[in-house]
Amino acid sequence: MFEQYKVEERGNVTILHLKGQFIGGNETDDLRAKLTEISQKEKNQLVLDLDKVTYLNSTALGVLISAHANFTKRGGKIVLANVGKSIENIFIITKLTLVFTIFSTLNEAIQHFTENPAQ
Repeated sequence: MFEQYKVEERGNVTILHLKGQFIGGNETDDLRAKLTEISQKEKNQLVLDLDKVTYLNSTALGVLISAHANFTKRGGKIVLANVGKSIENIFIITKLTLVFTIFSTLNEAIQHFTENPAQ
């Protein structure tokens, strides 16, 4: 099976590097399982690195929204980094920019958690 994500830990921040297309198939089910697994750990600060994501459909967006709700319930937060123009447009059109904080770079996202450890 082709892995479409890689997990990295930096201090209290978990980074999930995503790659490819998430179109509602096995790759999206795998993403849901990985996000659930991460949400059950002690760390509750997650950066989704979308640098290498080329497409997200509505099912994949639903997985991200569900993960966001899980993290928020536990006092955690998910932010997005390296969001390409076409993916960003999906978040703008769906008004998900009101739900997710989006950073231009991975370092900015990590710095957000470093400077705001309670968020």
